[in-house]
Amino acid sequence: MRIISRRALREFWAKYPDTEQPLRAWYANVKRADWKTPSDVKAIYRNASIIENDRVVFNIKGNSYRLVVAIDYIRFVGTHQAYNKINVATI
Repeated sequence: MRIISRRALREFWAKYPDTEQPLRAWYANVKRADWKTPSDVKAIYRNASIIENDRVVFNIKGNSYRLVVAIDYIRFVGTHQAYNKINVATI
Protein backbone atom coordinates (compact mmCIF):
# COMPACT_ATOMS: atom_id res chain seq x y z
CA MET A 1 0.00 0.00 0.00
CA ARG A 2 1.20 3.50 -0.74
CA ILE A 3 0.62 6.11 1.93
CA ILE A 4 0.60 9.55 0.42
CA SER A 5 1.58 11.49 3.54
CA ARG A 6 2.71 10.60 7.02
CA ARG A 7 2.68 14.22 8.13
CA ALA A 8 -0.78 14.06 9.73
CA LEU A 9 0.33 11.07 11.82
CA ARG A 10 3.50 12.85 13.00
CA GLU A 11 1.57 16.01 13.86
CA PHE A 12 -0.97 13.98 15.81
CA TRP A 13 1.56 12.03 17.85
CA ALA A 14 3.42 15.28 18.60
CA LYS A 15 0.20 16.48 20.25
CA TYR A 16 -0.67 13.07 21.77
CA PRO A 17 2.66 11.32 22.48
CA ASP A 18 0.98 8.12 23.69
CA THR A 19 -0.10 7.48 20.09
CA GLU A 20 3.36 7.55 18.55
CA GLN A 21 4.17 3.86 18.98
CA PRO A 22 0.71 2.59 17.94
CA LEU A 23 0.64 4.88 14.90
CA ARG A 24 4.18 3.90 13.90
CA ALA A 25 3.17 0.23 14.20
CA TRP A 26 0.03 0.84 12.13
CA TYR A 27 2.06 2.68 9.50
CA ALA A 28 4.65 -0.12 9.27
CA ASN A 29 1.94 -2.77 8.88
CA VAL A 30 -0.05 -0.82 6.33
CA LYS A 31 3.00 0.10 4.28
CA ARG A 32 3.63 -3.62 3.71
CA ALA A 33 -0.03 -4.44 3.07
CA ASP A 34 -1.35 -5.51 -0.29
CA TRP A 35 -5.07 -5.01 0.23
CA LYS A 36 -7.27 -5.63 -2.75
CA THR A 37 -10.63 -5.72 -0.98
CA PRO A 38 -12.16 -4.59 2.30
CA SER A 39 -12.07 -8.25 3.39
CA ASP A 40 -8.27 -8.12 3.13
CA VAL A 41 -8.27 -5.21 5.58
CA LYS A 42 -10.58 -7.05 7.98
CA ALA A 43 -8.34 -10.13 7.86
CA ILE A 44 -5.55 -8.09 9.46
CA TYR A 45 -7.58 -5.57 11.46
CA ARG A 46 -10.70 -7.37 12.73
CA ASN A 47 -11.98 -4.27 14.51
CA ALA A 48 -11.59 -1.96 11.54
CA SER A 49 -14.88 -0.50 10.34
CA ILE A 50 -15.42 -0.43 6.61
CA ILE A 51 -17.68 2.49 5.75
CA GLU A 52 -18.90 4.14 2.57
CA ASN A 53 -16.71 5.88 0.00
CA ASP A 54 -13.85 3.42 0.58
CA ARG A 55 -13.24 4.78 4.08
CA VAL A 56 -11.88 2.59 6.85
CA VAL A 57 -11.87 3.45 10.55
CA PHE A 58 -9.02 1.93 12.56
CA ASN A 59 -8.96 1.75 16.34
CA ILE A 60 -5.67 3.08 17.67
CA LYS A 61 -4.21 2.37 21.09
CA GLY A 62 -6.90 0.02 22.32
CA ASN A 63 -9.72 2.08 20.83
CA SER A 64 -8.64 5.24 22.66
CA TYR A 65 -8.22 6.97 19.29
CA ARG A 66 -9.65 6.59 15.80
CA LEU A 67 -7.89 6.87 12.48
CA VAL A 68 -10.02 7.33 9.37
CA VAL A 69 -8.38 6.64 6.04
CA ALA A 70 -9.47 6.50 2.42
CA ILE A 71 -8.31 3.40 0.59
CA ASP A 72 -8.38 3.12 -3.19
CA TYR A 73 -8.76 -0.49 -4.27
CA ILE A 74 -8.14 -1.60 -7.82
CA ARG A 75 -11.43 -3.17 -8.84
CA PHE A 76 -10.72 -4.01 -12.47
CA VAL A 77 -8.02 -3.89 -15.06
CA GLY A 78 -8.61 -5.35 -18.48
CA THR A 79 -9.36 -4.80 -22.10
CA HIS A 80 -12.14 -2.57 -23.32
CA GLN A 81 -13.95 -5.68 -24.54
CA ALA A 82 -13.74 -7.26 -21.06
CA TYR A 83 -14.85 -3.98 -19.50
CA ASN A 84 -18.02 -4.03 -21.60
CA LYS A 85 -18.96 -7.33 -19.91
CA ILE A 86 -18.80 -6.13 -16.31
CA ASN A 87 -21.04 -4.07 -14.07
CA VAL A 88 -18.74 -1.39 -12.67
CA ALA A 89 -21.09 -0.74 -9.75
CA THR A 90 -20.81 -4.28 -8.42
CA ILE A 91 -17.19 -5.31 -8.95
